Amino acid sequence: MKITFLGATKTVTGSNFLLEGAGKKIIVDCGLYQGKALEERENYEEFAYDVQDIDFMLLTHAHIDHSGKIPKLYNDGYRNPIYATKATCDLCSIMLPDSGHIQEMENEWKNRKRMRSGKKALPPLYTAEDAVKSLELFKPVSYDEIIELTPDINVRFNDAGHMLGSSIIEVWIKEDGETKKIVFTGDLGNNDIPLLGAPTMMENADFLVMESTYGGRLHMRNDDKAEIFLNIVAETLDKGGNVVIPSFAVGRTQEILYEINKLKENRHDEEFLKKYETLMKAPVYVDSPLAISATEVFKQNTDLFDEEVRKQIESGDNPLEFPGLRFTRTADESRALNESTTPSIIISASGMCEVGRIKHHLKHNLWNPKNTILFVGYQAPGTLGAKIVSGEKKVKIFGEEVAVNARIEYIEGYSGHADQEWLLNFVYSFLNKPKHIFLVHGEPEGQKILKDKIIETVNIPVTIPDYGETYTLDENINIISKVDRFEKPRYLRLEIIDRLATLKEEIEDMEDMIKDDIFDENKEDKEIEEINKKIKELEQQIVKIIS
Repeated sequence: MKITFLGATKTVTGSNFLLEGAGKKIIVDCGLYQGKALEERENYEEFAYDVQDIDFMLLTHAHIDHSGKIPKLYNDGYRNPIYATKATCDLCSIMLPDSGHIQEMENEWKNRKRMRSGKKALPPLYTAEDAVKSLELFKPVSYDEIIELTPDINVRFNDAGHMLGSSIIEVWIKEDGETKKIVFTGDLGNNDIPLLGAPTMMENADFLVMESTYGGRLHMRNDDKAEIFLNIVAETLDKGGNVVIPSFAVGRTQEILYEINKLKENRHDEEFLKKYETLMKAPVYVDSPLAISATEVFKQNTDLFDEEVRKQIESGDNPLEFPGLRFTRTADESRALNESTTPSIIISASGMCEVGRIKHHLKHNLWNPKNTILFVGYQAPGTLGAKIVSGEKKVKIFGEEVAVNARIEYIEGYSGHADQEWLLNFVYSFLNKPKHIFLVHGEPEGQKILKDKIIETVNIPVTIPDYGETYTLDENINIISKVDRFEKPRYLRLEIIDRLATLKEEIEDMEDMIKDDIFDENKEDKEIEEINKKIKELEQQIVKIIS
């Protein structure tokens, strides 16, 4: 048995793993890279395996960084089953066509630019129609059901508590008379996510492939985040401002709606009631067609909610419905929000601010100090959301420079990912500990911290794989081969593009610093002349590069 890591290696997107055993090839997840320009270009590359050789696919959950390349897989000829929970299948039926639509829109914009410069138009990664066709391969399964893929391969999907339908997947493979078990966590839930139950604890495994998004950090606990959320919203609305929440359409949006509805149960003192009244008077807009459709999927899969929420629904109190909640379906309705003078809460996708209606809302709200931009989910490096959270004073949206004057807040406790404590608890929960752990879906710094913690506390060997590495899964874990991510000439081209993006940001930072220096009355003329000399030298270097 062997495994090859072909995505989410030392980064948080693009999940894709190739498992080989008992004469079969299985891929676990097939996700898009998101965020970094260099990684996003990998989406257009050929798969590192022959699609025709793949016998089965297992999908941990519907988020696009785990499912978003399935239509490309289909276009390349894959026609075998894709196993996923019913809720995951339901969500993919709206999320993959939506992703295809985004691919088409972005490609149209790029092609207009290419054609203006006399270049040939290129096709999109895939279309909405391609995505719809790929849905025919999905095979819905239930939690806790053991599925026989072949007489020698069995799988079971368990609740991961990360989003509706998310799964921890157990795979048993029998080879040479011996059965070995590998567990893929997918994305593990935060253990106190509204609506959902806690992740399933595993009894045993030979090998564990575990996410590590927050491997180096702890989250704020649930009670605190609801209080902070209310304070931020009430203070902004009292000033006459809007609260704009960039939210992942599936998962975080529904949890925020639940939290807003539930706040009234926590406290009843006068100050709290005043803030709550302010919140309840304000219109709450869910401005994302995908989020609206996903909310309907949530309502159709309430059997997956935790027991408390199910009882609440049975009593007639649907936590996804409350006075003031409004859904904006059309583009005209969305535009009208930015023309309204009524202080409002606007929840809009995408959560990392890369695509969708949220970019329009940021353009109209970022510049105004009365407003608040409230982040509630992970921001991958390189995304617009990450730039805003990191404190950049100006950002570009639709080619226009926008000042960041709004209040910027980040409530980390709303993350759908387990933090370091719960990742460790998941490892501790095994009655028979894994022989080896592979850490994926995380940034290198956090992965290193988590690795050291695991080794220190349970003394299990841990590997942080690089892209394309293949490991044997036996008593001695060994790298037996490695796929080169890019051919060297092509890699250098992409590296140049990535460096240009970094250089652009550094020049913008330099501009701000130099402006401060040259208008500093304490600076001598000699120092200003030296700065001018260095800028001239930089200008000459740039001219040499482009000439």
